[in-house]
Amino acid sequence: MTLSRNEIEAIAKRAARGAGYPWGIAEEAGRAVRWLCARGLDGGGALAMLLAAVDGTPDAHAPRLDGRDWRAAGEALCPLLAGCALSDRADALGAGPLRLHAVAAPLLLVPFVAAVARHRGAGWRIGAGDASLVTDGAGIVLSGAFPCDAADCTLAPDATPVPVPPPPRRAAPDPATLAALEAFGHRTYAPATAESRRRGAGGADGD
Repeated sequence: MTLSRNEIEAIAKRAARGAGYPWGIAEEAGRAVRWLCARGLDGGGALAMLLAAVDGTPDAHAPRLDGRDWRAAGEALCPLLAGCALSDRADALGAGPLRLHAVAAPLLLVPFVAAVARHRGAGWRIGAGDASLVTDGAGIVLSGAFPCDAADCTLAPDATPVPVPPPPRRAAPDPATLAALEAFGHRTYAPATAESRRRGAGGADGD
């Protein structure tokens, strides 16, 4: 089963909201998953892993910004909250490496690093475990597989040539991933009432 980029973005946004993120961060989650899926990366799977790790407690995973070392207070660092902080500080990041400790689902950092690269007009690299990815904001050069578990990440400018990206792809989430995201998303629906059930499909008052 494949989904359009609009569909996977909407599912991801609602799932993040269902896990306790405010709507603004949930929208960032949707855009991040869409960006990854358009480049053939498993953004949906990364988000499902993140939401399982932070379910209901995203604030506990917010970054503590300590110079060039960022970490959460005793918890895995949320890549969405850290990514938003990166975007807000794109002009002040400098040239030296930035270290983010114990990042949950680190693949979700990539779209935010891409935004930094676009803003600064130069390539940036993110390293996580044995994986390394360079982006100029549009295309990517990937080496290795991003870890599923929390991992330390290093961010730095990188002049590696990045090829022109291929046409955007449709999302192809694993069925278990899609089910997990939809389960989080269902939490955002208003509970059924006797009146809403009466007006539902087949109700006497329906058109």
